[in-house]
Amino acid sequence: MSRKSLRARTGSLLLWFLFGTWSLFEATPCLAQISPLAQNGLAQEEEALSVSRAVEIALRTNPLTRVAAAGRQMADAQQREARSGRLPSLQATETFTQSNNPVFVFGTFLEQGRFGPNNFDIDFLNHPNAVNNFRTGVTLRAPVFDQRQTATRLAQARIKSEQADHETDLVEQQIRFEVIRGYYGLLLAEARLGVADDAVKTAEADVKRARDLFESGLVVQSDLLAAEVQLSEFRQHRIQTSGELVTSLAALNTALGLPVNTPQQLTGKLVDRSFIIEALDELSEKALQNRPDYQSAALTSQASVVRLRGARGEWLPKVDAFLTVGVSSRYLGGGSSDYAAGATITFNAFDAGRKARIDQARAAELIARAKQQQLANQIHLEIVRAYQEYISAHERLAVASQASTHATETLRIIQDRYQAGLTTITELLRAETALMRMRSDVLAARYDQYVSFANVLLATGRLNDVGPFGS
Repeated sequence: MSRKSLRARTGSLLLWFLFGTWSLFEATPCLAQISPLAQNGLAQEEEALSVSRAVEIALRTNPLTRVAAAGRQMADAQQREARSGRLPSLQATETFTQSNNPVFVFGTFLEQGRFGPNNFDIDFLNHPNAVNNFRTGVTLRAPVFDQRQTATRLAQARIKSEQADHETDLVEQQIRFEVIRGYYGLLLAEARLGVADDAVKTAEADVKRARDLFESGLVVQSDLLAAEVQLSEFRQHRIQTSGELVTSLAALNTALGLPVNTPQQLTGKLVDRSFIIEALDELSEKALQNRPDYQSAALTSQASVVRLRGARGEWLPKVDAFLTVGVSSRYLGGGSSDYAAGATITFNAFDAGRKARIDQARAAELIARAKQQQLANQIHLEIVRAYQEYISAHERLAVASQASTHATETLRIIQDRYQAGLTTITELLRAETALMRMRSDVLAARYDQYVSFANVLLATGRLNDVGPFGS
């Protein structure tokens, strides 16, 4: 093969390779081209969802976290704005004036450095021609003492920054609570659907057995009809639990900040857990120490005190220093320069609104303290409610578990008696219904125990992780 033909074939192969690579690139979307929401969806499909993983996703995608972050940014910006009140200001101006006012003309000639002996002429002084003046000026002003207003604004901005941190903490704890409630709510719905499926299967077996016995003439038709009625009731219950499963999935996805129909595969289990809870008085004490909203209310009281101090500062004088440098010319550019430097002391001898502003600040302080006390009372009420809900769920779980065990044994005995012809189908169906109800009550009480314990942690401001609920 000649060298020329070899080069031609090599070039053709290279073109085909580039074309194929480009086609493959066009046909396959890269990960960067996939929306973040779709990436989250892919991650969800690849990785089963634990409760801790669910919290991580929610803290990243829930819109409330972005609201809290924006509030923190706003507080930082307000703090920077307040701090700038201590810095000097620099202003540059350019002014053009044309006038034949004698005083203006006389002063302009002096300002431009063009005044001479001829300008003492009486006719010139009384009837001058119009002159042009371009005035370029730069003024530097520095606050020396501003009646404590900058210090007041800076202190208030710092308080708002701390409040923004507490707001972020509160939002994150609320998101964790919603994830816990949604996560175990979905597990509850799945478990209750399993109970409903088992009940339907048992009822279907009862109907088949009753039909066989009826066709054999061993039971009356009412036994078959009673079994079919119960099967219908159990099927209706399964339809209801299926809808609850869809709703629970939507609730969890909403807490995660994902589309409501995003499929989820959960790794957690709604099993019996032992939670440690303190005494009621200790819970109330810890709540006042840890609750972000109570800490924010305390900061609001501090801000009202700062505001009152700033309002009283208006009785003090205001001191500013300044330096002005200017250039005057009949043309735009060049000319005679001058400067002025000095300081001003301003004291408001009479300000009709000053006392009103002080009274407003004093009233705001009283309101803030009253609201803080009201919030403390509300927190105590929330602690009592959350504590009693947990105690109730814990005790109901113990009772329901024992009742479920008894219902299981009762059904076994009645099934043996029914097969031996010693009891009626009515008693059998009643026992099956009781067992299904008890199993559902156990699941509901267990779920209530999880959620009520999370509510206790939220009410005390300590829902900072989901460790007590599993990995």
